[in-house]
This record gives sequence, structure tokens and C-alpha cells, in this order.
Amino acid sequence: MIAHAGLRAEVSSAGRGTRGDIDAVIKSGASTMSMIIPTSDLHIECKLRKTREQVLKATEDCVTYAKAHGLTVDLLAEDSTRSDFEYLVKVFQTAVDCKVDRVTACDTVGILSPDRSFEFYGNLVSRLKVPVGVHCHNDFGMAVANTIAALGAGVTEAHGTINGLGERAGNAALEEIVVSLRSLYKLDLNIKTELIYSTSQLVSRLTGIHTQPNKAVVGENAFTHESGIHTQGVLANPLTYEPITPELVGCKRRIAPGKHSGTNAIKNDLANMGLNPTEEQFKDIFQRIKELGDKGKAVMDADVLAIAETVMGLSSEKSIELEEITYVGGNKVTATASSKLKLHGKNVWGSAIGVGPVDAAINAVKAAIGEKEHITLEQYNVKAITGGTDAMVEVVVHLRRGERTVTAMGVREDIVKASIEAVITGLNVLKTDYNGKNGHQ
Repeated sequence: MIAHAGLRAEVSSAGRGTRGDIDAVIKSGASTMSMIIPTSDLHIECKLRKTREQVLKATEDCVTYAKAHGLTVDLLAEDSTRSDFEYLVKVFQTAVDCKVDRVTACDTVGILSPDRSFEFYGNLVSRLKVPVGVHCHNDFGMAVANTIAALGAGVTEAHGTINGLGERAGNAALEEIVVSLRSLYKLDLNIKTELIYSTSQLVSRLTGIHTQPNKAVVGENAFTHESGIHTQGVLANPLTYEPITPELVGCKRRIAPGKHSGTNAIKNDLANMGLNPTEEQFKDIFQRIKELGDKGKAVMDADVLAIAETVMGLSSEKSIELEEITYVGGNKVTATASSKLKLHGKNVWGSAIGVGPVDAAINAVKAAIGEKEHITLEQYNVKAITGGTDAMVEVVVHLRRGERTVTAMGVREDIVKASIEAVITGLNVLKTDYNGKNGHQ
């Protein structure tokens, strides 16, 4: 399907060094084969149960066969970094003699360090007359550093995966390689970096593998600031604590409330809601937020609003209130939900389908408030906070409208109700503007 999608890309299919795999690649329509052949004695003897000579013969036969059938061939030597170096070069040279297009040495178990990577790949580049590639795994957390070191040694092809996905600890993270080369080495890679964050989110959603919050470049906290020292600097000039702008990768900066927040961060959060407390009121608000965080609770934007409204004696009437929510689902029933909300005091209804009851219910709420709000659900996280099938669940959502992002939480025994509670709470924070009419807009 990928090969016939009309992409402006060289589509490569990985396969073993066997005729059966080569035939499968040919049948697929891919233009290139990443032909995987082990070269370490450990793999040759224990996995293939062959000899070095047999592997050399297989390399010759397979590369010749693939080239004869019109494929571009990239020979990936598996476990290169634990191979006898002279034998590795011999395997690659055999492939070169058979007209291979490029060769890639794989650090299959991630044992290189940046200095060793520079030396290892530099030696390969000096010995071979075809383009050399680098393929690194992240078992020791150095895949990206090793990849960049290899590029510095003359390698011209680098393998990477979105979010660093891959076997065990993963592969070199493509987004980290790209941003490092652009920002630290000033290289123009002709890559649309502003699509990196959205691509990361898409891959995370489709694979069901969430990125860690402090993941470089695309993590939830990569451009989030809570510490008082940091927020004070960032609010004055983002360069104080950001090596790159979030816009470079299509992300947005966020000043998060929390137990480590300084006064500037909380004042900024309140200002976004149109709140301007007196000095005494602010001290009280600030202290209550600190106390909430000291109890071990994650401080949400909704908590900041609720505390501020209480201290300032403001009306806690919300723009959106849930009147009714109904949802159905099953293995042979499309998940469907309908909602009745009170929006600015008027009843509104919405219905929608989804991939499950939670998705359908959230879509029904969004349908009820209307598309004109332009509010998007950026992140959705859920965890059980007690054991058993009747566990209390905690749902945290990140919602965005324009340049503003807010967090909100819902805690219920019913995951759908917890999700709706979190979404509506967040929507109310986004719609709160005490500079607007009646304190809300």
C-alpha cells in the first residue's frame, strides 16, 4: 500500500538475505530493499547456524539476485559493532563487488559510545567506495549521539524512528536527530520541522505507545515551565530556558501551575483568565496552590481558577454545565453518545459516534457546544488510582483554544463520566475571561 501511495519518497522494505524475502519485496512494489544479513560470529553461529564462508556466499547470491530484479539494495549488516571488523569489511566489499547501492552497519544492541561510533564509522567510510549508513539502537541511551557522531565521521545515511520507537529500548529518535542537526550544526535538511510535533502525536496515538513527558523535542514537558526560577526567565525572554523555540517543531509553550511555580507563573495564569487580584488576595491564592501541591496533588489550571474565584469572592457559575449524557457501545454496536448541556444558561444538544464510549461521549460534548469554539483535545491520559474492576480512575486532559492550553482532571469510578468531567472542567477554564461580559465569554 505504501509503495503504491504515490509518495515523493524512496520506499524501502526490510527483509532477510533470502530469495523468499527478496521475492516478497519485489512483489510488494517497493523500490528498495534493506537487506539484513548478520555478520557477528554470535549471530552467524547461534542464530543462522552457518559459517562465515556461507554468509559471504549468501551475500553474493542475494545482492546479485536483488539487483538483477531492479531493486536498489541497502545491505544492513546485523550486529556490525560486535563483528570482527575485517570480516565485516569483507562482507561489505563482497556486496560492493555485486553492485550494492549502499551499506549500513547496525549497532544492533546499542553498545557504541559517541567516540567509538566516530572511529568505527569513520574507518568504514575510508575503506568502502559506496555510501555508508548508520543504524543505532538505544540500549544505553546513546543512539542519537552515536548517530550524529557517525554522520560527523562521513556517514551519509542515518536511520531513525519517530519517538524513538523500536525493539527493546528503541532506535535513534528521528526528531532529535533532525533538530540537533538543524539547531546545533546549522544544517538545512529540507525537512518541515514544524510538522514534527503533530507527527509525533499521530504516531503515539496510532501505536498506543505514549511518549514520556520529559522526552526531548516532543515530550509533554519539553516546552512546559513550572519552576519559579525558570518561569520568571521565560516570561522575560524564552531564550533563557529554551534552546529552541516550540514553534520550530510545531509545539506551543506552556506555563504550568504547580507546587514549584513562582509568583510570575501564577500571575500569568490568572491574567489569561482576566483575573487581577489584590496583593493580599494573590498571597492567599498563591499559598493555597502551594498547599495543594504539597499534598501530592497535581495542580491543574481548573484548580487555580477555583481557588482564585473562592478567594476573590467571584461567582463560580460556569459557562458549560452537563445536564445529561447517554452512551452505548458493544462488540457489534458502534459507540454512540448524546449529550445535553447548559451553555450560557441555554440548553444545547449534541450527538456523535466514536471508536468507543469515551471517544463518542467527548465528541457529543464537542458537537453540543459547536465548532465555532475551535477547542481541540490535545492530550488525554487515564490511570487507575485504586485496584479492582471498580477502581477509581483519574483522567487528565489538555485542551487548546488558540494560543492557550489548559489542563483539567476528572476522578470517577466510571471512566466515561471521569472523562466528561475533565473535558467540561477544562472547557470552562478556557472560556473563562473575567474581562469579558459577566466574567465569561
